Amino acid sequence: MSAPRPTVVSAARRRTAIDALRRGAVPESGLDLLATGLDRFESALDAELDAVASGASVFKAVRGEYGSGKTFFTRWLGERAKQRNFAVSEIQISENETPLHKLETVYRRLTERLATASFPPSALRPVVDAWFYALEEDALAAGVDEEDLAGEVERLLAARLTEVSRHAPSFAAALRGYRSALTEGDEATAAAVLAWLGGQPHVAAAARRSAGVRGDLDHFGALGFLQGLLTVLRDSGHRGLFVVLDEVETLQRVRSDARDKALNALRQLIDEVHSGRFPGLYLVITGTPAFFDGQQGVQRLAPLAQRLATDFTTDPRFDNPRAVQLRLTGFTQESLTALGMNIRDLYASGAAAPERITAHVDDVYIADLARAVAGSLGGKVGVAPRLFLKKLVGDVLDRVDQFEDFDPRQHYRLTVTSTELTDVERNLASASSADGIHLEL
Repeated sequence: MSAPRPTVVSAARRRTAIDALRRGAVPESGLDLLATGLDRFESALDAELDAVASGASVFKAVRGEYGSGKTFFTRWLGERAKQRNFAVSEIQISENETPLHKLETVYRRLTERLATASFPPSALRPVVDAWFYALEEDALAAGVDEEDLAGEVERLLAARLTEVSRHAPSFAAALRGYRSALTEGDEATAAAVLAWLGGQPHVAAAARRSAGVRGDLDHFGALGFLQGLLTVLRDSGHRGLFVVLDEVETLQRVRSDARDKALNALRQLIDEVHSGRFPGLYLVITGTPAFFDGQQGVQRLAPLAQRLATDFTTDPRFDNPRAVQLRLTGFTQESLTALGMNIRDLYASGAAAPERITAHVDDVYIADLARAVAGSLGGKVGVAPRLFLKKLVGDVLDRVDQFEDFDPRQHYRLTVTSTELTDVERNLASASSADGIHLEL
């Protein structure tokens, strides 16, 4: 079952979702319009988000095979966080670009991908500017005169960042340097100092000297900076920070020494979250079952395995959504068909001739198309959603919408070429099934 979709959907939200599916991508927003089968998680996860908004912190691990919808799930949950005025950041873990054992790089990617309901990535500068504005408003509300405003803002800055400064004093120093440069009209220095605050390396030495900071952010300083960012977010009106570390299973393919460091960094992050160091943080990782259960992944570090241990021996219907791990079981033929019908209805709601859409792309046709796409991938229904939705939107619905005489039963032959498949999909698709499949309806 899916959550009820709003009866009125804006053209912009509909277009954003449909355009992404046409490209074979997971939409960045509007995921509530497409959600199928996630209602069983809503109550527990909403309660966790509300707890984080009140000052708690949560760590969650999402497990599922390729095609089970992990990216969709985390973006859907991120949208629910944004609705509660959280800031959101989605980070792809990779050996070369964002190695998990280098937390300074993870923090840098976090600030680069930071988004709010009002600002796209990177929203770091608007957040910091809003924080200083809030400090000024608090000072004025306390009756401070204009001539004493700068001094009172400095006092409030020090007071709000007292705890942060114990671990990362340079975070407060950089904020002071940023404000000072803005006051002096030195935009270049202000931008450079803010980049350093966001973890960027190789910031000009002159800008760093002006702010009284040295060197680049390191592994341990990153945790202090994350703590500082959470403080700035809270004081600037945001109720929390939702962070996704996606595709953590890539750790299985790195050198053993880097893998061990990354697993230990993950254990450290979990412990810090559970210790209460990061109030307002909802941290999610995603990975495959092989990562969580295999000897090249979590099981390689016993303390980490203990922290993530979750019972999945029962029927998936009885999985505990409050547990540290959530299991996504992937699509069945029935749920894939239901998703297709959902997309068809969303598309028709903005089409010029919705009657033609529903007549030519009826439920039976959608079921047959879903079966055919899964067949082209070796019968692996769980791997089919991305390609199925791409074909449904781009090859079928678009044509029915634009050409009055186009009938997919007569004029469309499903063709799956290797160039449009991902590596996983390509490995599953046999040469014979990928040449062309005709829907006999």
